[in-house]
Amino acid sequence: MKIALLGYGKMGKIIEQIALDRKHEIVLKIDYDNQHELTPENLQKADVAIEFSTPATVLGNIAQCFSVGVPIVVGTTGWYDEFKQVKQQCLDGNHSFIYASNFSIGVNIFFHVNKLLAKVMNNYPYYEVQVEEIHHTQKLDAPSGTAITIAEGIIENFTEKKEWVNVLADNGEETLDDTIKNDQLLIESLRIENVPGTHTVIYDSEVDSIEFKHTAHNRNGFALGAVTAAEWVADKKGFYSVQDMFNF
Repeated sequence: MKIALLGYGKMGKIIEQIALDRKHEIVLKIDYDNQHELTPENLQKADVAIEFSTPATVLGNIAQCFSVGVPIVVGTTGWYDEFKQVKQQCLDGNHSFIYASNFSIGVNIFFHVNKLLAKVMNNYPYYEVQVEEIHHTQKLDAPSGTAITIAEGIIENFTEKKEWVNVLADNGEETLDDTIKNDQLLIESLRIENVPGTHTVIYDSEVDSIEFKHTAHNRNGFALGAVTAAEWVADKKGFYSVQDMFNF
């Protein structure tokens, strides 16, 4: 399979290596310093594109792939305000699109179990729930897309919570906002050097605490999931979430 990499930072380089290990070919690598090479002619050399760029460039990259009919895997977050429009463009044009806040297989198992746990804990409302996410200091958005997906899974199944709110801790120091309401789910974001990604759901009561945690040791799991998604979507039409790849 011939792959275009839209975004060639740390994640892009790991995706490249995993794709090569799985006998695929990289035909295009686009980063901030060679945006001029993202042309229809170059993009059409690819069977599928894998997009891990920035919130500022992701929508343009999606549009470029739609314009030439190249299936696209989107791992960039920070664009979900335009979710409905992107989905409609995909369906109207009969394009191929798959996205995830996190392509890691382990994280997607975590997403599934998180919903099941929230259903159980909904019977015990004297537990207060919050989400904590820790990432490297280069991460551009907060909260992480993964944390938002976790929070949405809780809100769907825990009737005490109606919406999530985010607090970005200062220099890794814990700072809780006293203005958070009882029906709001706190996502606390911390930025610490060299942390690929740690997400924790905490249920706390006066008598005990329950913590459910996923810790990424490196970015390889994210990259492997993205390449697997590219293999899965390459011969399909439609708008997909990574959850469509799994049979939970």
